[in-house]
Amino acid sequence: MSIVILGGNECMVRRYKELCEEYGCHAKIFAKPVAGLRDKIGDPDLIVFFTGTMSHKMLHTAMDRAKGTDIKIARTHSSSIAALRTILDENVLTA
Repeated sequence: MSIVILGGNECMVRRYKELCEEYGCHAKIFAKPVAGLRDKIGDPDLIVFFTGTMSHKMLHTAMDRAKGTDIKIARTHSSSIAALRTILDENVLTA
């Protein structure tokens, strides 16, 4: 399963990636805005929004990318490892 994580803390990127690997997932993580985000998102199975630490522009770009596709969307205000673990429990193990 491929996952894109938008937002979060830059210092936690390695921990986000390690947790996703524990669940057998490949993760792309964009903690801050990057040029050409729409193309870099690709075609993941799940997009995780850490809404407390992401810009509105990132949110709208990702939502436009996911529109009309079967990409799952998960949102959480917290950008903690526990919040990510909860999302992975809900979306990866049941997938």
